[in-house]
Amino acid sequence: MKMRVFQRIILGFVLLLFGAGIYYFLLPGINSPKSQDRSDLGYGTDAVRGEILEILEEGEIQMGEVVQNYQILRVKLLEGEYQGVEMTVDYGKRQLRPEGLNLKPGDKVVLALGRDLDNMIQARFLDYVRTGPLLILFGTFVLFSVVISGWKGVRSLLAMGVSIGVIIFYIIPQILQGGDPVLISVSGSFFLLTVTLYLVYGWTIKTHAAVLGILTSLILTALLANYFVNLTRLTGFGSEEALFLIQQSEGSINMQGLVLGGMLIGALGVLDDLVITQASVVFELHNLNPEMLVKDLYKRAMRVGQDHVAATVNTLVLAYAGAALPMFLLFSISGARIEHLLNLEYVAEEVVRTMVGSLGLISAVPLTTILASLIVKKQSSFGPLRKYLGPMTMNDDHHHHHN
Repeated sequence: MKMRVFQRIILGFVLLLFGAGIYYFLLPGINSPKSQDRSDLGYGTDAVRGEILEILEEGEIQMGEVVQNYQILRVKLLEGEYQGVEMTVDYGKRQLRPEGLNLKPGDKVVLALGRDLDNMIQARFLDYVRTGPLLILFGTFVLFSVVISGWKGVRSLLAMGVSIGVIIFYIIPQILQGGDPVLISVSGSFFLLTVTLYLVYGWTIKTHAAVLGILTSLILTALLANYFVNLTRLTGFGSEEALFLIQQSEGSINMQGLVLGGMLIGALGVLDDLVITQASVVFELHNLNPEMLVKDLYKRAMRVGQDHVAATVNTLVLAYAGAALPMFLLFSISGARIEHLLNLEYVAEEVVRTMVGSLGLISAVPLTTILASLIVKKQSSFGPLRKYLGPMTMNDDHHHHHN
């Protein structure tokens, strides 16, 4: 056992080194041509990174009703056309600044470069560079995943990479080009979940059952979402981000569809968990008692499923409530009445999203359970196809040395 943990730790470190290598050697190559036109970062100006050399002055200043600390910094620019130039930057003398973010020499910051009225270059403090600490956190995450789950951990990390990749390189660009966000989200989600399921659970009959379950419940969720978005007349212009998006893009984005796509992607993570659990339960029950009839398999697996769904819906509601917490606080301060609030688009949007997501999940359970029960009982009738479908589950064949 000790040996195994040791192997996993080494595996984790190898992965980390590999990741670091990609980060340092490949990414600069990918990013460098683009780093000249940094201006489209949404900051509206050229955003560049700088390093603080020294604090020239610090003290307190009265800003309206607020007394806040300020710092005057000497900063050396680390990139862009003025790389290596040193500038004086004011932090907190002219703009409100968050409490507790005191800077010190050696800190890296993001600066906005612009010209003042005399056409002199000026740097404005935008934010603290957080990539370092974030990378450390990510490294810790990778290491833990691998040490705790071994090869399964590696597979789930790969799966996570695939998910992020599909969202960044398929779903987002397609929607920006004005495609139908629902179709894109459904196809993207299906591809993403299928790849992740096969990566994590292998090419087995159990995984096939889960994938079929996911496909049917995604389609059902999309239809439900579509119906209710139209019924509640959500336009997709509810949030500030949406309005900002419209200004930034050429206006070809189907905002209503975007709301829908968001609903689908939001329900995804939980969907994959529910579906694989149901498939697992059915296959385990079948292993215990191969004589069990389809309807008994279904009845028993559904008992587990019902408990799981109850917990999951709660998870979803809590997740959305957590995300909407600042909004809740605003409402309780404003003292508005509930029925008025429900009519506001961005509130209605959250309600519809939670409900539709939950409906999709609730329907996924019986759908997957019945599919898995049928597949497990009827697999002998697949005939010549059967040998291409892989073992029943991961543990049925030569996978023992992996797990």
